[in-house]
Amino acid sequence: MSKHVIETVTFKLKPGISRDEFAEAARAINGFVTAQPGFISRRLSCGDDGAWIEHIEWMDMASAKAAADAIGTVESNMPFLAAIDEASVGMHHTELEVTVN
Repeated sequence: MSKHVIETVTFKLKPGISRDEFAEAARAINGFVTAQPGFISRRLSCGDDGAWIEHIEWMDMASAKAAADAIGTVESNMPFLAAIDEASVGMHHTELEVTVN
């Protein structure tokens, strides 16, 4: 049985994009994310330094990678993607070992 996968994306916003504007754009892609096969949960947070961290839990690596490949193909996701400073993006996929709820 495969382990769940955690997709961790770190990034900063482009100059001129407010935290509130971005949070609205981030909520707007929830429909896309939750409709993806293998989706379990999503969390997005921001530090005082303006660094954002997104964690998405997927059933497996294939689901995570398929969603990552598809996100840029949907027009309604563009405001979210356009707000991100592409040079600052880091993405990692890791297998979930321990969880506590």
